[in-house]
Amino acid sequence: MTAAHHTCRFCGSPLDAVFADLGETPLSNSYVTRADIDAGRDPAYPLVVRVCGTCLLVQADEVVRHADIFDADYTYFSSYSDSWVEHARRYAQDMCARFSLDGNSRVIEVASNDGYLLQHFLKAGVPVLGVEPTAGTAAAAREKGIETRVAYFGQEMARQLADEGIRADLTAANNVLAHVPDILDFARGFSEILKPEGVATFEFPHVLNLIGEVQFDTIYHEHFSYLSLITVERIFDEAGLRIYDAEELPTHGGSLRLYACLQGASHRDRPTVQTIRDKERAAQLDTLDGYTGFQEKINACCRSFRAFLDEAKRAGKRVAAYGAAAKGNTFLNVCGVTSDDILVVADRSHAKQGKFLPASHVPIVDPEDLIAARPDYVVILPWNLAAEIRAQLSELEASGTRFVVAIPETQIL
Repeated sequence: MTAAHHTCRFCGSPLDAVFADLGETPLSNSYVTRADIDAGRDPAYPLVVRVCGTCLLVQADEVVRHADIFDADYTYFSSYSDSWVEHARRYAQDMCARFSLDGNSRVIEVASNDGYLLQHFLKAGVPVLGVEPTAGTAAAAREKGIETRVAYFGQEMARQLADEGIRADLTAANNVLAHVPDILDFARGFSEILKPEGVATFEFPHVLNLIGEVQFDTIYHEHFSYLSLITVERIFDEAGLRIYDAEELPTHGGSLRLYACLQGASHRDRPTVQTIRDKERAAQLDTLDGYTGFQEKINACCRSFRAFLDEAKRAGKRVAAYGAAAKGNTFLNVCGVTSDDILVVADRSHAKQGKFLPASHVPIVDPEDLIAARPDYVVILPWNLAAEIRAQLSELEASGTRFVVAIPETQIL
């Protein structure tokens, strides 16, 4: 554990404005065993998010060391989501076409996880390298034939690669920019490893959607930052990068994909960047006013879900959940849910099955066990994958089970 970080991790200004205070919550991917529960080994830490009045970076207090979050027991494997693997396949296909990637090119992915993305470039004959800090997921990538370095990425690590003659025509950094405590050092790493006309792409959940759709469940200790284009441009400019194109994506409830290059590269700025800037300014994300009032939205969302659970209990209905996801842990714990409220949560990850959600202590089971149990309601915790999950559990829906999502408010589907 570290001291809380109350100065901006980018510009160093004091952090006086609280965006959200979610109380004491466990690490969102720290699944526990029965022995852990019996021994009281289920720690919780303050989860407070602030916004910098100078650069407007929304950021969580750093109360847990980065290395303690992304350790050997880290259990998130990207390949367990069919829709995410398909998203990765389309990305690889599009990038190969857009940048004419071939056997003479190189693609480097930072936070490459289990090879869910790089496998598609490899199949297309494009040389790849993954950089991944968690040993378990890196091992899974190597089994797919993907060269993977187990390391945290930053300027020093990037310089080591460059010294080895390893530079990239394309880098991918999907859902990792928000996960790094030193965001400027991380961004500077891409300036080190890009070829002169190379392109770095970044995908991350858009704070515009987080606020508008009350996606407070995407707040957890491993997400150090919650990002807007306006703020990322400031960080990248300091790191020697220029954002020349941007896309809005539906993934994770609304994400941005940014295309960045070295400041002296020839890539021409596209109007998409200004379009997103204008959207953010219309929502006042260029001032502190755009970040006020979020806590009350969180409280209202929790009241709505608690009312659903209480009514289901009064009616004698059995409620289960699907998806032992990080966002689900934040949501359940902020709402004060326990195993008295939700019987089980199903998940396809064998690494999670047989364990329990942190703090709420809801047991994690195989999806087949959920289907056999025939609950009255299934709460879809990774609501961004609701369509995929309903398709996986079509047998349950046909038998009368109703599905529920709770963000931005509780809805019975």
